[in-house]
Amino acid sequence: MSAHDLIFVTGASGFLAKHIVLKLLGAGCAVRGSVRGERQAQAVRDAVLSLAGEAAASRLSFATLDLLKDEGWAEAMQECDALIHTASPFVITERDNPDALIRPAVDGTLRALMAARAAGIERVVLTSSVVAVQGAISPDRSDPYTEADWSDPDDPRLDLYARSKTLAERAAWDYAAQYGLQLTAINPGWILGRPLDRDFGTSVNLVARVLRGKDPMLPRLSFSVVDVEDVAEAHVRALRIPEAIGERIIVTTEGSLWFPDWGRALKERWPERRIATRTAPRFLLKLLSLFDREIRAALPRLDAPMTSSNEKARRLLGLEFTDARTALLKSAEFLIEEGLA
Repeated sequence: MSAHDLIFVTGASGFLAKHIVLKLLGAGCAVRGSVRGERQAQAVRDAVLSLAGEAAASRLSFATLDLLKDEGWAEAMQECDALIHTASPFVITERDNPDALIRPAVDGTLRALMAARAAGIERVVLTSSVVAVQGAISPDRSDPYTEADWSDPDDPRLDLYARSKTLAERAAWDYAAQYGLQLTAINPGWILGRPLDRDFGTSVNLVARVLRGKDPMLPRLSFSVVDVEDVAEAHVRALRIPEAIGERIIVTTEGSLWFPDWGRALKERWPERRIATRTAPRFLLKLLSLFDREIRAALPRLDAPMTSSNEKARRLLGLEFTDARTALLKSAEFLIEEGLA
């Protein structure tokens, strides 16, 4: 990547993608983003105008595309120099619906890669996830997960979101190997930090849930947390650095943050709020799992430390990470300022 390159970013209105777009424009690149419609395009324009100004916004354009339809993809990528593929569903409410998760993730990834190849693009950065790494859940594991670890999509303990990200990344590596694409996969943890607008999706919504005091106790679940700005920077640096080609790169803070620790950190910052800090006992969660499929799906992860190594991201990309607590508080401060929690 160099200044004045034209970079195609899929899912440009997403929580992470908007930060990537800003960083690319700040580096002097032009950006063409895929969106679902004009409303999403205008949201990205507004964010860029507000934070980067008219000169940056003048280098931003859009294509209205559907992850599940071929129409327009190859034409939209003409004259582009590289592809950053971020678009993938991340929802909780439809995690039992394969068509809502796996098909858009896998088919959408292959559709984007095929269009890139047809347009003569060789360089691709893919947004994957640590759930494509950490699927081999083991409460007894003491070593951090690394890029050598892969989730097993046939593991019955793996939820559909983790399966979708694993299968999509596998499909991307297979396609890149077959057709000679220069692929890098970025595997971020649970992305928190400050959104650029009110369209921020599932990860920050979980912070809002804790801030609202919706739950009297929190399950002992472990999260590999990362700040959205660090993840965006990882994508941009991966484009610049030739040594990143052919690599998976985990992007997350050191250690992990237990869910009850979210509550304690938020309660310490806003003591007047009714925020849960107690850990839900396992027997209660097992009882509730009889009636709640979300809790049932989470049971295998209880007490399992989901810690991943960020050594490669530090060494190869030169990243320094915002600590997890700071990323959490940045999300919470935005939600409170906007009256959303």
